[in-house]
Amino acid sequence: MLHAKKIGAGLAGLFIALVSSQSALALPSSMVVTGKANQPIGHYEFCKNYPSECVPTGRDPGPLALTEERWRKILDVNYTVNTTIKPMTDMELYGVEEKWAYPTTAGDCEDYALLKRKMLIGQGISPSNLLMTVVLQPNGEGHAVLTVRTDRGDFVLDNMRNKVMLWSETEYTYLKRQSSDNPGQWVKLQDSRGTAVAVGAVGN
Repeated sequence: MLHAKKIGAGLAGLFIALVSSQSALALPSSMVVTGKANQPIGHYEFCKNYPSECVPTGRDPGPLALTEERWRKILDVNYTVNTTIKPMTDMELYGVEEKWAYPTTAGDCEDYALLKRKMLIGQGISPSNLLMTVVLQPNGEGHAVLTVRTDRGDFVLDNMRNKVMLWSETEYTYLKRQSSDNPGQWVKLQDSRGTAVAVGAVGN
C-alpha cells in the first residue's frame, strides 16, 4: 500500500479545503437517482461468478461520513490500483468483448473499479457507499468508474486519473450505478447539472 507521504505533502490541507468549500459549490455534490435500470451484462455475469458480492445489503445506512482518515484511504486505494494494474482490454485478456473480473496484473476500466471497491470494503467502508457506475465519455464511448457516496458528495475513482473528483466536476455523462441497498440491482441517474440522461444501450 502506498505511503501517505507519496500521495502528496499537503494532504491534510487539501482535505480541509475540500470540506470547507462544499457549501460554496454551485454544482450539485450528489447524484440524483430516478428509478430502476438494467444491470450491465458484464456485472450480471460477475454476480454469477461472485454471488456473495451481489446480495442485498439491507437498510441503507446513508452516505459515508468523510473524515481525513477515510479520505486518505480513498486516495491511497485509487492511486495504488491505478499504478499497479496494467490497462488491457477484455479481448486481449480473455478473448471476449465484455468480462467483469478482479484484476491481478491487468484489466480494463470496470476491473479497476471492482478492485478499488473490494479494497475499500476491506478497509471498513460500507458496500452501500461503493457503487459501480456506468458513464459516457465526451467522445460517446462507454466507461466504468467507482462512485464513493459521502456526506460531502459523490466522488469518482477513475482509472484514467489519479485525482479523486466530485462527479459534477468530471467531463462524463452519468447513466446508471449500483443500488445502495442491493449491489445486484442498478438504478438510473439524472445528470442534475442540467441534462436529464436516459439509460441507453451502454452496458445492457
